[in-house]
Amino acid sequence: SLEVLFFLGLLTSYNPLTYTLTFNDLLILDEFSSFIKTIIILTTACTILISIKYNHFERINAFESIILLLLAVTGILLLISSFNLISIYLAIELQSFCLYILAALNRTSEFSTEAGLKYFVLGAFSSGLLLFGLSLIYGFTGILNLGDLFQFLCVSPYNLYIINGINLASLFILVGLLFKLSAVPFHLWAPDIYEGAPTTITAFFASVPKIGILALLTRFAYLGFYDIFFSWQELFVISSICSILLGTFGALMQLKLKRLLAYSAIGHMGFMLMGFSCGCFEGIHATFVYIVLYMMMAVISFTFLLGIYQKKKLTRLNYLKDLTILTNSNPLIALSIAFTFFSMAGIPPLAGFFSKMFLFIVAIQSSMYTIAIIVVLTSVVSCFYYIRVIKLVFFDTSYLWVTLVRLDREKSIIVSVITTFLICFAIYPLPIVYGVQNVLYFIVRNQFDLFYT
Repeated sequence: SLEVLFFLGLLTSYNPLTYTLTFNDLLILDEFSSFIKTIIILTTACTILISIKYNHFERINAFESIILLLLAVTGILLLISSFNLISIYLAIELQSFCLYILAALNRTSEFSTEAGLKYFVLGAFSSGLLLFGLSLIYGFTGILNLGDLFQFLCVSPYNLYIINGINLASLFILVGLLFKLSAVPFHLWAPDIYEGAPTTITAFFASVPKIGILALLTRFAYLGFYDIFFSWQELFVISSICSILLGTFGALMQLKLKRLLAYSAIGHMGFMLMGFSCGCFEGIHATFVYIVLYMMMAVISFTFLLGIYQKKKLTRLNYLKDLTILTNSNPLIALSIAFTFFSMAGIPPLAGFFSKMFLFIVAIQSSMYTIAIIVVLTSVVSCFYYIRVIKLVFFDTSYLWVTLVRLDREKSIIVSVITTFLICFAIYPLPIVYGVQNVLYFIVRNQFDLFYT
């Protein structure tokens, strides 16, 4: 599986076909899609590396899980390059069906079966709404290609009935996509699925599928439906604020680590949607810088969950109170957890602070002062449950000496590399900031030339 991802990364990085539409304009190959694909391949490789011992320990059929994981990644990669409404829906369904099975992969656990069934029922409902919205777009315009749709909305004389129909269709599309992102008010599935699914699958859910949906939203909002983006903006703003508020106050009451990370993911998704709601290039730039840094923090958080367990009882971290054994047992891991959760809280000078700062600056520049004030105040409240984890690790230490199983080499490398990056990002942030800016500049300027010439 890692070999497949390695060669896939090479093909993505050194693809001779660039700036072109392929397969009868169903797919687009550009710098933006290559950048997002690289992030997905690296995140998936890290997820597979940290899951090897867990699958053996939990007696999960690793062969099935790896095949389904790679099929889900295939669907996500196709989704990122999709430039046609049909290919978009088929790619979403390919990844969704694999995710439904992955959620119920642990057949000996009733919680995993429940998670898979919930995800399937609710996911099928959201896919139906998405398909209905896409079919309305085709019914009102007769267009499936995103480039043609952009030209239709820019050049064609405005027909009130058609515009109202497109606005109605876009509402159904956004509902379906916001469900996939676990954004409020379509978030109710996330905590139960995160808790019930195997932890390795939860690590995959928390990161990889959301990148693909956000890349699709970027193409929709800044290309296909750019001329009616103002009608989307209010929905993005409301969903963003509600996600941050619910993610923050929901996490305050959690006692289990996986549910805490689920509500934390909902809050982080609110920050990403805040960048989208600004409706400018700087907003999307700040959003994707946030995505890159959030992926690293999500991977290292689940590495701790999967790698720390007692040697005698072979019990893993489940509740927050289980963290009290870390200071005496493994102080270096405890220190890495502190840096990770400080970064997720947005404490300077760690990387998480700069990702949130970029979003706040863009919101203020876009005259969204009320939203910026609400989000800043909510961020202060969210520091409580992150710092509570650090308090449990360092100040509520257990008097029992517990021996932990040593982290394997793969997890140790991932933890050390990401922790070093989170600390050193303040010293030299330019590669990430300017790298993301150069890639996203393509979708604003060069991509229009692709279907105008």
